[in-house]
Amino acid sequence: MYAVFRTGGKQYRASKGERLKLEKIDANEGANISFDEVLLVGEGSDIKLGSPLIEGMAVDARVLAQGKSRKVNVVKFRRRQNYLRRHTHRQFFTEVEIIDIRSGAAKALATDTATDKPAARKATSKKAAAKKASAKGSEKKAAKKPAGKKKAAKKKGA
Repeated sequence: MYAVFRTGGKQYRASKGERLKLEKIDANEGANISFDEVLLVGEGSDIKLGSPLIEGMAVDARVLAQGKSRKVNVVKFRRRQNYLRRHTHRQFFTEVEIIDIRSGAAKALATDTATDKPAARKATSKKAAAKKASAKGSEKKAAKKPAGKKKAAKKKGA
């Protein structure tokens, strides 16, 4: 059985017993953590796909180590401009071992999410209306501008 879950702005595919290096998570080594944002769960040809998340699913993991990845050179360069910038970067990571993929995680109350959605829709509709109004105003300004005259082509003399 495998699951695709989301953490740190990235998606990871994992199965029980695997070790993964994830974006840094604030947790002590040896601590157990749970990832509730499960996008897909599958076993063979049986696949459950969320829209966007699967309610009640979670991936449990144990933190094995906190560390930094290998050094990466970063170069900014513009040819013929006397511009060269060299830097290095080491990304923080958290290494975890997947303990279990389980259903029955704590579910969010449906009443809370139902009350939040209409308010969010109203806010987005106001923003969309403001964008439409500004777009119409710019079209009117563009329509008022007169077209420029073209210059006559010069003839080559003999």
